[in-house]
Amino acid sequence: MKLYRDEAVVLRTHKLGEADRIITLLTRAHGRVRAVAKGVRRTSSKFGARLEPFSLVDVQLHIGRSLDIITQVESQAPYGRALGADYSLYTTATAMVETAERLTEEEAEPAPQQYLLLVGGLHALATRRHPASLVLDSYLLRSLAVAGWAPSFDDCAQCGRPGPHHAFHVAQGGAVCDRCRPPGSSAPAPQTLELLGALLSGDWPAAESAAQRERDEASGLVAAHLQYHLERQLRSLRHVERV
Repeated sequence: MKLYRDEAVVLRTHKLGEADRIITLLTRAHGRVRAVAKGVRRTSSKFGARLEPFSLVDVQLHIGRSLDIITQVESQAPYGRALGADYSLYTTATAMVETAERLTEEEAEPAPQQYLLLVGGLHALATRRHPASLVLDSYLLRSLAVAGWAPSFDDCAQCGRPGPHHAFHVAQGGAVCDRCRPPGSSAPAPQTLELLGALLSGDWPAAESAAQRERDEASGLVAAHLQYHLERQLRSLRHVERV
């Protein structure tokens, strides 16, 4: 009987049969894993409540033929309780876990940086450390950067000419100079590009000092950057309640 143990975030769950669930996990060492949790929908289940979306758990799994089987679960941080009680936090967290799942599409491929980013983002949301919309945009930018799609917000993304520049084009990789600027480029406020740079680098004092107009404009650029690289829209992003 081959067993392994890992830390994991519960990304989502769906029903299987009358009493079981399939749990999609993002683990620290084994990447994204889909596993069966037997009997968790029964009221007598010992660990059904521990396998709610957004929860951070220590989990033991048995390697199965098609899906692994969860044999033990210990709760590390039940973020789902705090996030599920607030609609704005819940929709934000849902967009984050959907992004994590999309960026780790190959199962059992280790993605420790994506795992740590998601844990940090969910913790910041659940503890209300920073405004939810800023946490989301920072998480999206950082997770895309880890995947190899970091945009430039200062130097020209095409020729490297030192910035700041006034134009932004998602397909070109971010900020572009006047010589490289293609048709259809947007012209965000300079403060918006500064905010995006702060969110990518984790400069929270600078990010939180930004005005709401810049925050809204930054969110639009982040969403466009995400959609371009994922090649389709994130379903949950349209439901995010931004305050």
